[in-house]
Amino acid sequence: MASLIKNIHLQKVFTNVVRQETRLFSSLQTSEFKKQYLRDQRLNFIQKKRGYETQVNKEGANEPGGENALLIRPINEQTPSSTGFKSMTDFSTNNLEHDIKPEHQPHQASQTTELATRISAELDWSKSTFGLSSQAFPKEVCDTLLSPINHDDIECKPDGLLYLPEIKYRRILNRAFGPGGWGLAPRGEAAVNAKNISREYCLVVGGRLVSVARGEQDYFDANGLPTAAEGAKSNALMRCCKDLGIASELWDPVFIREFKKRYCEEVAVEYVPQKKRKKIWKKKDIEIDYPYRLITY
Repeated sequence: MASLIKNIHLQKVFTNVVRQETRLFSSLQTSEFKKQYLRDQRLNFIQKKRGYETQVNKEGANEPGGENALLIRPINEQTPSSTGFKSMTDFSTNNLEHDIKPEHQPHQASQTTELATRISAELDWSKSTFGLSSQAFPKEVCDTLLSPINHDDIECKPDGLLYLPEIKYRRILNRAFGPGGWGLAPRGEAAVNAKNISREYCLVVGGRLVSVARGEQDYFDANGLPTAAEGAKSNALMRCCKDLGIASELWDPVFIREFKKRYCEEVAVEYVPQKKRKKIWKKKDIEIDYPYRLITY
Protein backbone atom coordinates (compact mmCIF):
# COMPACT_ATOMS: atom_id res chain seq x y z
CA MET A 1 0.00 0.00 0.00
CA ALA A 2 2.81 2.38 0.90
CA SER A 3 4.54 1.64 -2.41
CA LEU A 4 1.31 2.41 -4.32
CA ILE A 5 0.88 5.75 -2.54
CA LYS A 6 4.52 6.58 -3.26
CA ASN A 7 4.18 5.85 -6.99
CA ILE A 8 0.95 7.84 -7.31
CA HIS A 9 2.42 10.85 -5.56
CA LEU A 10 5.66 10.81 -7.57
CA GLN A 11 3.66 10.47 -10.80
CA LYS A 12 1.65 13.56 -9.87
CA VAL A 13 4.81 15.52 -9.08
CA PHE A 14 6.41 14.56 -12.41
CA THR A 15 3.20 15.49 -14.28
CA ASN A 16 3.28 18.90 -12.62
CA VAL A 17 6.93 19.37 -13.69
CA VAL A 18 6.03 18.54 -17.31
CA ARG A 19 3.11 20.98 -17.27
CA GLN A 20 5.27 23.77 -15.90
CA GLU A 21 7.94 23.08 -18.54
CA THR A 22 5.28 23.15 -21.29
CA ARG A 23 4.01 26.54 -20.18
CA LEU A 24 7.52 27.95 -20.00
CA PHE A 25 8.62 26.52 -23.35
CA SER A 26 5.74 28.28 -25.11
CA SER A 27 7.41 31.62 -24.32
CA LEU A 28 10.95 30.57 -25.25
CA GLN A 29 12.43 31.11 -28.72
CA THR A 30 15.86 29.47 -28.57
CA SER A 31 15.73 25.69 -29.01
CA GLU A 32 19.17 25.19 -27.40
CA PHE A 33 17.99 26.96 -24.24
CA LYS A 34 14.92 24.72 -24.16
CA LYS A 35 17.09 21.59 -24.30
CA GLN A 36 19.42 22.84 -21.56
CA TYR A 37 16.49 23.81 -19.33
CA LEU A 38 14.88 20.40 -19.82
CA ARG A 39 18.10 18.60 -18.86
CA ASP A 40 18.48 20.73 -15.72
CA GLN A 41 14.87 20.16 -14.67
CA ARG A 42 15.13 16.39 -15.20
CA LEU A 43 18.32 16.29 -13.13
CA ASN A 44 16.70 18.26 -10.30
CA PHE A 45 13.60 16.06 -10.35
CA ILE A 46 15.56 12.78 -10.27
CA GLN A 47 17.76 14.05 -7.44
CA LYS A 48 14.72 15.01 -5.37
CA LYS A 49 12.89 11.80 -6.25
CA ARG A 50 15.83 9.70 -5.02
CA GLY A 51 16.13 11.71 -1.82
CA TYR A 52 12.37 11.30 -1.35
CA GLU A 53 12.65 7.53 -1.64
CA THR A 54 15.49 7.16 0.89
CA GLN A 55 13.51 8.33 3.92
CA VAL A 56 13.06 5.33 6.22
CA ASN A 57 9.77 4.99 8.07
CA LYS A 58 10.83 4.01 11.55
CA GLU A 59 7.36 4.83 12.79
CA GLY A 60 5.90 2.05 10.65
CA ALA A 61 7.72 -0.88 12.22
CA ASN A 62 4.42 -2.70 12.78
CA GLU A 63 3.21 -2.15 9.23
CA PRO A 64 3.84 -4.58 6.33
CA GLY A 65 7.52 -4.33 5.47
CA GLY A 66 8.60 -3.76 9.09
CA GLU A 67 11.33 -1.25 9.87
CA ASN A 68 12.40 -1.11 6.22
CA ALA A 69 9.09 0.38 5.04
CA LEU A 70 9.42 3.70 3.25
CA LEU A 71 7.95 6.85 4.76
CA ILE A 72 5.73 8.36 2.07
CA ARG A 73 4.92 11.94 2.97
CA PRO A 74 5.27 15.30 1.23
CA ILE A 75 8.48 17.14 2.03
CA ASN A 76 6.37 20.25 2.55
CA GLU A 77 3.40 19.37 4.79
CA GLN A 78 1.07 22.01 3.30
CA THR A 79 -2.13 20.92 1.52
CA PRO A 80 -1.80 20.66 -2.29
CA SER A 81 -2.86 23.78 -4.16
CA SER A 82 -6.10 24.18 -6.07
CA THR A 83 -4.37 22.98 -9.24
CA GLY A 84 -3.99 19.58 -7.60
CA PHE A 85 -0.17 19.54 -7.58
CA LYS A 86 2.66 21.15 -5.68
CA SER A 87 4.87 23.75 -7.31
CA MET A 88 8.56 23.08 -7.83
CA THR A 89 9.36 25.60 -5.07
CA ASP A 90 7.79 23.18 -2.57
CA PHE A 91 10.55 20.73 -3.47
CA SER A 92 13.44 23.15 -2.94
CA THR A 93 16.95 21.88 -2.29
CA ASN A 94 16.91 23.29 1.24
CA ASN A 95 13.78 21.35 2.19
CA LEU A 96 15.17 18.19 0.62
CA GLU A 97 18.48 18.38 2.49
CA HIS A 98 16.63 19.12 5.73
CA ASP A 99 14.36 16.08 5.44
CA ILE A 100 16.97 13.51 4.41
CA LYS A 101 18.59 11.84 7.39
CA PRO A 102 22.34 12.57 7.74
CA GLU A 103 23.31 8.92 7.36
CA HIS A 104 21.78 8.86 3.88
CA GLN A 105 23.34 12.09 2.58
CA PRO A 106 26.73 10.63 1.51
CA HIS A 107 24.95 7.90 -0.48
CA GLN A 108 22.70 10.47 -2.14
CA ALA A 109 25.71 12.69 -2.91
CA SER A 110 27.45 9.84 -4.70
CA GLN A 111 24.28 9.12 -6.67
CA THR A 112 23.98 12.79 -7.62
CA THR A 113 27.59 12.91 -8.83
CA GLU A 114 27.11 9.74 -10.86
CA LEU A 115 23.90 11.12 -12.38
CA ALA A 116 25.51 14.45 -13.25
CA THR A 117 28.36 12.60 -14.95
CA ARG A 118 25.95 10.56 -17.09
CA ILE A 119 23.99 13.65 -18.11
CA SER A 120 27.12 15.70 -18.88
CA ALA A 121 28.30 12.94 -21.24
CA GLU A 122 25.38 13.86 -23.51
CA LEU A 123 26.14 17.59 -23.52
CA ASP A 124 27.83 19.52 -26.29
CA TRP A 125 30.79 21.04 -24.43
CA SER A 126 31.50 23.38 -27.34
CA LYS A 127 28.45 25.36 -26.17
CA SER A 128 27.23 24.09 -22.80
CA THR A 129 28.00 25.70 -19.43
CA PHE A 130 26.40 22.86 -17.44
CA GLY A 131 27.25 22.93 -13.72
CA LEU A 132 29.19 26.22 -13.80
CA SER A 133 29.42 27.63 -10.23
CA SER A 134 26.80 25.11 -9.05
CA GLN A 135 28.72 24.33 -5.83
CA ALA A 136 32.13 24.64 -4.21
CA PHE A 137 34.54 21.72 -4.02
CA PRO A 138 35.02 19.89 -0.69
CA LYS A 139 37.57 21.33 1.72
CA GLU A 140 40.18 18.63 1.14
CA VAL A 141 40.04 19.30 -2.61
CA CYS A 142 40.33 23.06 -2.06
CA ASP A 143 43.34 22.52 0.20
CA THR A 144 45.08 20.57 -2.58
CA LEU A 145 44.28 23.17 -5.25
CA LEU A 146 45.23 26.19 -3.13
CA SER A 147 48.34 24.76 -1.46
CA PRO A 148 51.51 26.86 -1.99
CA ILE A 149 53.68 25.61 -4.82
CA ASN A 150 57.16 24.24 -4.19
CA HIS A 151 59.79 26.84 -5.11
CA ASP A 152 61.90 24.09 -6.67
CA ASP A 153 59.12 23.48 -9.21
CA ILE A 154 59.09 27.07 -10.48
CA GLU A 155 61.11 27.76 -13.63
CA CYS A 156 62.47 31.03 -15.00
CA LYS A 157 62.57 31.88 -18.71
CA PRO A 158 65.48 33.88 -20.19
CA ASP A 159 63.26 36.97 -20.33
CA GLY A 160 62.55 36.71 -16.59
CA LEU A 161 59.06 35.23 -16.82
CA LEU A 162 58.28 32.74 -14.04
CA TYR A 163 56.19 29.69 -14.86
CA LEU A 164 55.18 26.27 -13.62
CA PRO A 165 55.74 23.40 -16.09
CA GLU A 166 52.50 22.09 -17.57
CA ILE A 167 52.99 18.60 -16.12
CA LYS A 168 52.91 20.08 -12.61
CA TYR A 169 49.37 21.38 -13.21
CA ARG A 170 48.27 17.93 -14.33
CA ARG A 171 49.75 16.33 -11.22
CA ILE A 172 47.90 18.79 -8.97
CA LEU A 173 44.62 18.07 -10.77
CA ASN A 174 45.23 14.33 -10.44
CA ARG A 175 45.88 14.67 -6.71
CA ALA A 176 42.74 16.77 -6.25
CA PHE A 177 40.25 14.88 -8.46
CA GLY A 178 41.97 11.64 -9.40
CA PRO A 179 43.00 10.47 -12.88
CA GLY A 180 39.87 10.43 -15.05
CA GLY A 181 38.02 12.85 -12.75
CA TRP A 182 38.79 15.83 -14.95
CA GLY A 183 39.37 16.60 -18.62
CA LEU A 184 39.76 19.28 -21.28
CA ALA A 185 37.08 19.65 -23.97
CA PRO A 186 37.58 21.84 -27.07
CA ARG A 187 35.10 24.64 -27.69
CA GLY A 188 35.23 25.20 -31.42
CA GLU A 189 37.87 24.78 -34.10
CA ALA A 190 41.49 25.93 -33.93
CA ALA A 191 42.42 29.32 -35.34
CA VAL A 192 45.63 29.04 -37.39
CA ASN A 193 47.69 31.74 -39.07
CA ALA A 194 51.19 31.78 -40.53
CA LYS A 195 52.96 31.78 -37.15
CA ASN A 196 50.45 30.96 -34.43
CA ILE A 197 47.72 28.48 -33.51
CA SER A 198 45.07 29.01 -30.83
CA ARG A 199 42.03 27.13 -29.60
CA GLU A 200 39.51 27.52 -26.81
CA TYR A 201 39.10 24.73 -24.27
CA CYS A 202 36.95 24.15 -21.20
CA LEU A 203 38.03 22.32 -18.06
CA VAL A 204 35.41 19.77 -16.96
CA VAL A 205 35.57 18.26 -13.46
CA GLY A 206 33.22 15.56 -12.24
CA GLY A 207 30.89 16.08 -15.18
CA ARG A 208 30.53 19.86 -14.82
CA LEU A 209 32.28 22.82 -16.38
CA VAL A 210 34.57 24.84 -14.11
CA SER A 211 36.62 27.09 -16.42
CA VAL A 212 37.10 28.23 -20.03
CA ALA A 213 40.31 29.61 -21.58
CA ARG A 214 41.99 30.01 -24.96
CA GLY A 215 45.42 28.47 -25.40
CA GLU A 216 47.97 29.54 -28.01
CA GLN A 217 51.34 28.46 -29.36
CA ASP A 218 53.75 29.84 -31.95
CA TYR A 219 55.30 27.61 -34.61
CA PHE A 220 57.92 28.15 -37.32
CA ASP A 221 57.24 25.35 -39.79
CA ALA A 222 54.10 23.61 -41.03
CA ASN A 223 55.59 20.26 -39.98
CA GLY A 224 55.53 21.48 -36.39
CA LEU A 225 51.81 22.28 -36.41
CA PRO A 226 50.68 19.10 -34.57
CA THR A 227 53.17 19.78 -31.79
CA ALA A 228 52.03 23.41 -31.66
CA ALA A 229 48.42 22.23 -31.32
CA GLU A 230 49.39 20.21 -28.25
CA GLY A 231 51.23 23.25 -26.91
CA ALA A 232 48.07 25.34 -27.31
CA LYS A 233 46.10 22.73 -25.36
CA SER A 234 48.66 22.76 -22.54
CA ASN A 235 48.59 26.56 -22.49
CA ALA A 236 44.79 26.49 -22.19
CA LEU A 237 45.04 24.03 -19.28
CA MET A 238 47.39 26.33 -17.37
CA ARG A 239 45.06 29.29 -17.92
CA CYS A 240 42.01 27.29 -16.83
CA CYS A 241 43.82 26.36 -13.63
CA LYS A 242 43.98 30.04 -12.66
CA ASP A 243 40.25 29.89 -11.89
CA LEU A 244 40.90 27.00 -9.49
CA GLY A 245 43.63 28.95 -7.68
CA ILE A 246 46.45 26.63 -8.77
CA ALA A 247 49.85 28.38 -8.72
CA SER A 248 48.11 31.73 -8.27
CA GLU A 249 51.37 33.13 -6.86
CA LEU A 250 52.79 33.30 -10.39
CA TRP A 251 50.32 36.09 -11.22
CA ASP A 252 51.06 38.02 -8.02
CA PRO A 253 53.55 40.90 -8.67
CA VAL A 254 54.68 40.94 -5.03
CA PHE A 255 55.53 37.23 -5.08
CA ILE A 256 57.29 37.55 -8.45
CA ARG A 257 59.55 40.37 -7.25
CA GLU A 258 60.44 38.54 -4.03
CA PHE A 259 61.09 35.23 -5.78
CA LYS A 260 63.32 36.75 -8.46
CA LYS A 261 65.25 38.70 -5.86
CA ARG A 262 65.86 35.62 -3.73
CA TYR A 263 66.18 32.77 -6.23
CA CYS A 264 67.07 34.30 -9.62
CA GLU A 265 69.79 36.40 -11.17
CA GLU A 266 70.49 38.23 -14.41
CA VAL A 267 73.73 37.24 -16.15
CA ALA A 268 75.62 38.18 -19.31
CA VAL A 269 75.90 35.39 -21.88
CA GLU A 270 76.90 34.81 -25.47
CA TYR A 271 74.49 33.17 -27.88
CA VAL A 272 76.96 30.73 -29.44
CA PRO A 273 75.38 30.12 -32.90
CA GLN A 274 75.35 33.85 -33.73
CA LYS A 275 78.16 35.10 -31.45
CA LYS A 276 75.77 37.66 -29.93
CA ARG A 277 75.98 38.85 -26.38
CA LYS A 278 73.01 39.65 -24.19
CA LYS A 279 71.65 39.37 -20.67
CA ILE A 280 69.27 36.64 -19.57
CA TRP A 281 67.54 35.59 -16.36
CA LYS A 282 68.10 32.23 -14.70
CA LYS A 283 67.65 30.54 -11.35
CA LYS A 284 70.76 30.74 -9.20
CA ASP A 285 71.08 26.96 -8.90
CA ILE A 286 70.87 26.37 -12.68
CA GLU A 287 74.02 26.08 -14.80
CA ILE A 288 74.29 27.88 -18.14
CA ASP A 289 74.46 25.42 -21.05
CA TYR A 290 74.25 25.41 -24.85
CA PRO A 291 73.27 27.45 -26.84
CA TYR A 292 74.43 30.03 -24.29
CA ARG A 293 77.89 30.52 -22.81
CA LEU A 294 78.49 32.44 -19.63
CA ILE A 295 80.65 35.55 -20.06
CA THR A 296 83.11 36.19 -17.25
CA TYR A 297 84.89 39.49 -16.85
